[in-house]
Amino acid sequence: MAVIKPFRALRPQPSLAKDVASRPYDVLSSSEAGNEAAGNTRSFYHVSKSEIDLPEATDVHSPVVYEKAAENLQRLQNDGTLFQDPAPCYYIYRLVMDGRAQTGLVCVSSIADYDNGIIKKHEFTRPEKEKDRIDHITATRAQTGNVFLAYQDVPEVNALVDHWVNQHDPVYDFTAADGITHTIWVVDDATAVNDITRLFAEKVPHTYIADGHHRAASAALVHKAKGIGDHFLTTIFPASQLAILDYNRLVKDLNGLSKEQLISQLEYDFLVEEVGHHPQKPSMLHEFSMYLDKTWYRLVAREGTYTTDPIGILDVTILQNNVLDKLLGIKDPRTDKRIDFVGGIRGLEELVKRVDSGEMAAAFALYPVTIQQLFDIADSGNVMPPKSTWFEPKLRDGLLTHTI
Repeated sequence: MAVIKPFRALRPQPSLAKDVASRPYDVLSSSEAGNEAAGNTRSFYHVSKSEIDLPEATDVHSPVVYEKAAENLQRLQNDGTLFQDPAPCYYIYRLVMDGRAQTGLVCVSSIADYDNGIIKKHEFTRPEKEKDRIDHITATRAQTGNVFLAYQDVPEVNALVDHWVNQHDPVYDFTAADGITHTIWVVDDATAVNDITRLFAEKVPHTYIADGHHRAASAALVHKAKGIGDHFLTTIFPASQLAILDYNRLVKDLNGLSKEQLISQLEYDFLVEEVGHHPQKPSMLHEFSMYLDKTWYRLVAREGTYTTDPIGILDVTILQNNVLDKLLGIKDPRTDKRIDFVGGIRGLEELVKRVDSGEMAAAFALYPVTIQQLFDIADSGNVMPPKSTWFEPKLRDGLLTHTI
C-alpha cells in the first residue's frame, strides 16, 4: 500500500505567491524563462532555471548553474520571500483550467515505494536528464520539482479533501498569466493529517506517475548514492479528475512518396476520408486526423491492424507501426530527426502553421490516451511509446518545495 508523509514545505509569503510561482523547468527554454522572470527577482525561475542569471553562453549543465540555483534559493529565504512551515503538513492543491478543476494532495511519497513498484511507471528515463536533476537536488538540498501522481479514486480520501476545502480558507489563490487558477490549502490539523496517512496506507494499493518520471528517478538515485532524502515531493490526484491531452506528430517529408501514393498506401490499413480545409480533431480511439497539402483527412484504423494488448491497442502504436515506420521509414521516434511532437495544448492550428510554412510535410493528430490505458500499461510492467501523454494543467514550481 502507498506510504505518504506530511512535510514542512518551503513556501512563499501569501502576498508573494503569484510572483514566485513558475512553470515547470522542463516545459520552456532558458530564454523563455528569462523573459518571464524579467524584472521579477522573486520568480522561482532564478532557482529552477538559474542559468538566466549567468552569461548567455553558459553551459546549462555546468556546476556554476547548480551553484547559482542554491545561492538563489538561499537568497529567497534570507529576504523573507520564502519561509518553512514549523511542523509537517499536508497541502491541497486545486488547479482550474477552462472551467475544469482537479484537486490533488501534496505530500512526500516513499522512495522505497518507487523502488519496489508501489509507485508505478510508464516511461523510460534518460541518463542525461536524470543527471541534471541529481545535480540540482544535490546543490540545493531540495526537491523543487513536483512529481504528478494519480490513483484510482477512493471515496473516503475524496470526501476528506472536499471537507477540508469546504471548511477552510486557502493560503494561496491566484490566476496566472495563462489563465490557470492555482489554489492551495494547508492541512495542519493533527487528526486530519493522521487520517490522510492512514487512508492511503489502507485504501491505496498503488499510485501512478502521470508526469515527472525524471524527477522521481533522480530523487531515488540521489538517495541511493548519497543516502539523503528517503521521500520525494509529489502531488497525487484522483483519476476521475484528470484529463490527458492529445500528443500529435509532424513529419518533415513523405519518404519519397507523392501525396497520392501516400494516401493510396494508407488505404490498406485505414479507411481514408477527405474532410476539407478546417481542422478536425479525432473523435474516438483508433481515429486519426492527417493534414497534408492544405487538406484534412480522417483515418480510421481497420480491424487487424493492431493488437489488443496494452501497448498494441494504443493509437500512438497504431500510427507508429502502420504509418511512421511502415510508410515513412521512421523506425525510432526517439532519435529520428524527421519527426517532431506537438502537445495538444498548442491546438491543431500549430500543426497547420508548420505544414503550411513548408517546415513539415504532414501532420497527424491523435485521440488522447485515456487514464485507464495509462494504468493498464503501468500495471502490465510495460512502458508507453515516447511522447504519448500530455497532462494539463501543470503544477507550478516554487509554491511548495521539499527540503532534504
